[in-house]
Parts: sequence; C-alpha cells; structure tokens
Amino acid sequence: MNEPVLVLNANYEPLNVCTIRRALGLLHTGKARMLLDGRGYIRTVRTSYPRPSIVRLGYMIKRPRPRVRLTKREIFRRDNHVCQYCGSSSTSLTIDHVIPRHRGGDHSWSNLVTACELCNLKKGGRTIQDAHMTLLRPPQEPRATALYLYGSHLVNNQDWRPYLEGW
Repeated sequence: MNEPVLVLNANYEPLNVCTIRRALGLLHTGKARMLLDGRGYIRTVRTSYPRPSIVRLGYMIKRPRPRVRLTKREIFRRDNHVCQYCGSSSTSLTIDHVIPRHRGGDHSWSNLVTACELCNLKKGGRTIQDAHMTLLRPPQEPRATALYLYGSHLVNNQDWRPYLEGW
C-alpha cells in the first residue's frame, strides 16, 4: 500500500508521487482516473481493486513552477558527489561556501559547493581567489524538470518514463 504512484495533472504534467492508499482515495472519490495499473490487485472481502501505477486528475491544478529545495543532499546530487575544487569523489565530502558567510556570502545555490575535507581545510575561511583555488564549474540552481524530481522512482517504475521525459 506504500508503493509510489505517479499523479498527473489534467494536461498530463507530472504533479506528485503519492502512495497507493492515497491514489485509491482519489480514484474512489472520482477526482482521478487510473491510466496504468499492472501491479496486481488489492483484495477485500467483497471486491478486488487494481493497484494503480499512474493516475490522472480530472481537473487542472494551477501551481507555480517547481523548484529544487536547497538541501545538503541536493547539493551533493547537483555536484555528482564530486569535490568541486580537486575533482575527487571521496566518501567524506562536505559543503563549502564559495564566499564565506563572515565575508558576506549567503546560503544560496550559487554560493554552495561540494568539497572534500582536504580542499575545505585548505580553503578555510578565505575566498577562492585568496586561497588560489578554482572551481570545476560554477554553482547554479538545478532545473526542476520532472525527470530530475521524480527520476529516483524510475528504477522500479520504468512505465513512468514517457510521462516524465516530456516535461
């Protein structure tokens, strides 16, 4: 009942990933219809219901453009778990402020990078110019495409791919 279900807007735009329990609630109340099942059935005493994999809402949801949340995990994901100063991919990576906070640097996508412990220690509380270091690529906010947001679920749900790639 806790398997992921892709929820699509009325125009087939991916909106969310919910559980089978929530999707069955949407189907039962008539707010959505099932586009794809194939995971078997949920059997009750009286009937059995197909387990949905993709549901589509019957009405349009207006929402602002999605953005990727600024978290430590998302910074590592953006930088592919690679130090942005030396290019190593060690197991002990940290987050570094390109312009240190005490020098007016902010906590934003354009000021945070992944760094190994050695490079973070070498840079210290200095700017990259003062430490004579360079970045492999300039940091920026990742685009919040449907494939980026929900792509982690594709391992077990390959049937979602056509709906995620178009957005």
